[in-house]
Amino acid sequence: MRILIIGGTRFVGRHITEAALAAGHDVSLLHRGRTGPGLFPEAEHLLADRDTGLAVLDGREWDATIDVSAYLPSQIEALAGSVSTGRYVFVSTTAVYARDQKPGFTEDSPLAELDGDGPVPDTVTGETYGPLKVLCERTASGRFGPGTLVVRPTYVIGPYDYTGRFTYWVNRLARGGEVLAPGDPSAPIQVIDGRDMAAWIVAMAGRGDGGTFHAVSPPPPFTFGDMLEGIAAEVAPPGTTLTWVDTDFLHAAGQDGRSLPLWGEGEDTSINTADPSAARAAGLDPRPFRQSVREIRGSEADFSVETTVAPAREAEILAAWHAR
Repeated sequence: MRILIIGGTRFVGRHITEAALAAGHDVSLLHRGRTGPGLFPEAEHLLADRDTGLAVLDGREWDATIDVSAYLPSQIEALAGSVSTGRYVFVSTTAVYARDQKPGFTEDSPLAELDGDGPVPDTVTGETYGPLKVLCERTASGRFGPGTLVVRPTYVIGPYDYTGRFTYWVNRLARGGEVLAPGDPSAPIQVIDGRDMAAWIVAMAGRGDGGTFHAVSPPPPFTFGDMLEGIAAEVAPPGTTLTWVDTDFLHAAGQDGRSLPLWGEGEDTSINTADPSAARAAGLDPRPFRQSVREIRGSEADFSVETTVAPAREAEILAAWHAR
């Protein structure tokens, strides 16, 4: 099968490219050439910025197109006007849902909508991200037809994760000692290993499957406390402890979801309670959570991002919490 991947060299796209090549498909990658030079010499590389022109696609045909980099409906409109494809796959997000979902919500649950009747925003923010993805999904279905495949993951984890969100906790718990755990340990969370999602997406595209599916794991209930304890069980040295610190206290100390990744900061976290049964029935088979932790630790143990809390600052906050 001839597959075109829109953005196939970074994290999720890279995993999809690896899965497509491993399955023996003829792969073309549309990307800007800024990430992973030298990656995938066996694939065709089409260098272009989707926001400035897609002439490189003119006169070409693919059996399937997998899009991991669309955030605005205008990007999908432009792609639909340029590409000839038998199947379109859009990697979306569970952020498309309206707030306060019930645990175990399904793919037909209410969606987030933009406020007002004004023009569609052309800037992605925390407030517009989900509603813009909703418009992307609708545009995709309208332009590519009812056979469009829409995949809605929660937090994607695994090797090559440039965000460093999940990797922070793997590395932090591997250092041991007293670990600052933010907020409410019972807050829900779901993750999906990018390698498992990628292999499943490629298999679905190969079968010609359409529809909308949650790419999430584990099934609810799974909590932030469960996640940290599962990571600790795999990588933490003896004597490691978790100290849960109140949200208001952390805000007063200048901490947020960038310094302590994946922390919901008291916001609505109900989108992390999605029902994965439809995807499971369609072949999604996530590896055990602790296996992902172990493999992430082995693949990128030194990965870090500048925004996460420094060890010295973490120790100061913990001391202040104990002295309150």
